[in-house]
Amino acid sequence: MERPARLCGLWALLLCAGGGGGGAAPTETQPPVTNLSVSVENLCTVIWTWNPPEGASPNCSLWYFSHFGDKQDKKLAPETRRSKEVPLNEKICLQVGSQCSTNESEKPSILVEKCISPPEGDPESAVTELQCIWHNLSYMKCSWLPGRNTSPDTNYTLYYWHRSLEKIRQCEEIYKEGQYFGCSFDLTKVKDSSFEQHSVQIMVKDYAGKIKPSFNIVPLTSRVKPDPPHIKNLSFHNGDLHVQWENPQNFISRCLFYEVEVNNSQTETHNVFSVQEAKCQNPEFERNVENTSCFMVPGVLPDTLNTVRIRVKTNKLCYEDDKLWSNWSQEMSIGKKRNSTLYITMLLIVPVIIAGAIIVLLLYLKRLKIIIFPPIPDPGKIFKEMFGDQNDDTLASKELWCQHLLLHWKKYDIYEKQTKEETDSVVLIENLKKASQ
Repeated sequence: MERPARLCGLWALLLCAGGGGGGAAPTETQPPVTNLSVSVENLCTVIWTWNPPEGASPNCSLWYFSHFGDKQDKKLAPETRRSKEVPLNEKICLQVGSQCSTNESEKPSILVEKCISPPEGDPESAVTELQCIWHNLSYMKCSWLPGRNTSPDTNYTLYYWHRSLEKIRQCEEIYKEGQYFGCSFDLTKVKDSSFEQHSVQIMVKDYAGKIKPSFNIVPLTSRVKPDPPHIKNLSFHNGDLHVQWENPQNFISRCLFYEVEVNNSQTETHNVFSVQEAKCQNPEFERNVENTSCFMVPGVLPDTLNTVRIRVKTNKLCYEDDKLWSNWSQEMSIGKKRNSTLYITMLLIVPVIIAGAIIVLLLYLKRLKIIIFPPIPDPGKIFKEMFGDQNDDTLASKELWCQHLLLHWKKYDIYEKQTKEETDSVVLIENLKKASQ
């Protein structure tokens, strides 16, 4: 009897413990949060704040579940605020609910929503294609196109802010390049290790307030364009071309990707080599030079002229964007140039030869013209001699005229025979020359 009694007592204790645990664990749904509000700081920092729910269970350790529209960026935290950097070009909403545990599968309270709308204005008046590039980690250059419903004489202004600034700054120098407007401002990398994890908030509008403001957020780990490198030395060694260059300032070599282009004057070809690691480990390279990279180009002919240039871009080891190449560096050449004496001699001799050939040809054409087009007697002159002085003795005049005409034609026949003989002689001499050759 003693053993069944113990079993009954143990069973009763288990039932009591289960009942007590069920009463202590608050599984009921909590009331919704109160006083949910939204505000904007700087240019694009949107902040939501709220108060704990009224009538929440005293045994509940409140956590707040929140997400943006379409259930994006879900977050479960004990804080009664949430912020986000977002360009205010569209409406954005946040939904917040409360619950008593960190279990995401637990059903939260009724979600309360609060939205913020973009500034008022005609959407067709806002600028388009607003983009910014961080040049060589020293200055940022932004550009944009005017909106469709915008006056050509609109005076734009650009405002920017990042965490290293105490207040919003205005970009002073607005310029125009073709159809694009733009503005540049200083943005130097600081020693703070978290600086590049920040973003730059941009807003473009006009002074008169007639166009709708346009916003953009530029992460400092993207849209970075380095300056071109500077080639320091070119040399040949064992059939290879050694290239040494200085990297752009503010960058370390492991964060860069290179392209080396070699143009050969003899083969008229250009080869492009992709370089990921450009270390100066060869003894031929100049050592102990800070921020210097090297590369060996194989199979380059030293007896020809080779021209080298380099460009660089950021890689994804340090930055999110790896598509913005720098401009090409200044070219540097090495090797032997072709002998230009032959070209100069040919330029001097060829015109002389052509001029001599033209003179000979003109002389020959003059003789050829006489052969092809012999001189024709002037009928007017003959008739003038025939009828110029007439007297009573017409018969004697006619006889005199006939004799004169016969004499003239005899002279013409003699001239024609002499011309033909000379032509035959020239042709015969040329044929004899050809036969002797």
